[in-house]
Amino acid sequence: MSRTTSHPGAPSGSDVGSEAVDGSEGDQAILEEARRVLRLEAASVDALVGRLDEKFVRASRLLAGAEGRVVVSGLGKSGHVARKLASTLTSTGTPASYLHPVESLHGDMGIIGRRDVAILVSKSGETQELAGLMDYLLRMGVPIVALTGRPESELARHATVVLDCSVAEEACPMDLAPTSSTTAALAMGDALAVVVLQLKGFEAEDFALLHPGGTLGRTLTLGVRDVMVSDEVPTLPPDATIREAIAPLAKMRGTVVVVDAQTRLAGVLTAGDLTRLMERDPNFLQRPVSDVMTREPKVAALDELAAAAVRRMEEFGIMALPVLDQERRVRGIVHLHDILRSGVV
Repeated sequence: MSRTTSHPGAPSGSDVGSEAVDGSEGDQAILEEARRVLRLEAASVDALVGRLDEKFVRASRLLAGAEGRVVVSGLGKSGHVARKLASTLTSTGTPASYLHPVESLHGDMGIIGRRDVAILVSKSGETQELAGLMDYLLRMGVPIVALTGRPESELARHATVVLDCSVAEEACPMDLAPTSSTTAALAMGDALAVVVLQLKGFEAEDFALLHPGGTLGRTLTLGVRDVMVSDEVPTLPPDATIREAIAPLAKMRGTVVVVDAQTRLAGVLTAGDLTRLMERDPNFLQRPVSDVMTREPKVAALDELAAAAVRRMEEFGIMALPVLDQERRVRGIVHLHDILRSGVV
């Protein structure tokens, strides 16, 4: 049997302090505090936009032109930002490694080469544990990109390029725990990584090679040729009648490809085309498909990614696309349902 104990002055039948969090007023206070944090962190990131200048350009070109790897370091919360930045750079075609500043003083500096570029992340720019690593980088002649909240700090004075990640205040109500500052540094790192991948000409195919596993890998590697219908795909000549098109329309789930004598694309006939024709012409069965087909339909290339075909279908509200080779010969048809079943989206 459980026993309850009364405390002097405690409201009967309730826990002490529960009225501060229970009820609609408490719920509203929780939501308002969350909104305050999000607004403050969003403003901290937005403030970075106005600070972007030639320093950011120089930092981007340093990273894109690195002949070795990018070594990223930071301690504490800045260390988490540094790890994430190193991971993002690596996954987008720029080999990068996170180096713990303390471990670097006990042998791990050996990973640093003279052709490398370093990124050091520190809110204060005065992190003592980074001092030894910074000295080594300077002796090696390794360029240093500093992401710091204090552009006048010791780190900033010795860095090759300084990116100002300062914030007006932390989202922490005591202005102590790194919150807005880590968000700002993280966003600046993402901006660097995205610009660098573009400078290096990194494309979706390159991304796919580095991400072969899981849903992401499947999305980036599955091609149109892998999911298209190519066997016994019925086609029609432009002079075929609507009567002749009804059975192929049913077989091909509402889309039939119209081709010329060389099997090059002439147009597409859909169930929607047929429905609209029936509404305006009672003698529609004898009409040639050329009268109602779409002559310049959206198409898919034989060698493109299935994900790209899906985006085109969604953009134009299309359920199927004829698949063409480089000579515009029809090689098959790709349906949205088949791509969905493949797990691409």
